[in-house]
Amino acid sequence: MNQPRIPLRPCTRVWLLLLVLTLITFAIGEAGLGGSRIMLAVLAITLVKSRMVAGFFMGLRQTRLLWRMIMLGYLAVVGSMIALAYLIAVK
Repeated sequence: MNQPRIPLRPCTRVWLLLLVLTLITFAIGEAGLGGSRIMLAVLAITLVKSRMVAGFFMGLRQTRLLWRMIMLGYLAVVGSMIALAYLIAVK
């Protein structure tokens, strides 16, 4: 008995990937890992998650390139400021 396969919608796939990435960052925090490389990895995951949310759930995927670049620039500036603050505090 083969049941018909129900395809996942793209937003469901994105949501599942967001869930996995969130669990990864949670596991990193619970493991007590630290250091510059870990911080950069967590920031990179956060950037990917933010782009996914903006693209799929805020609808920026279907807008002009200008608006997507504005959002990417905003995320890059905020991420850079967080990384800089962390690196200054570590020294």
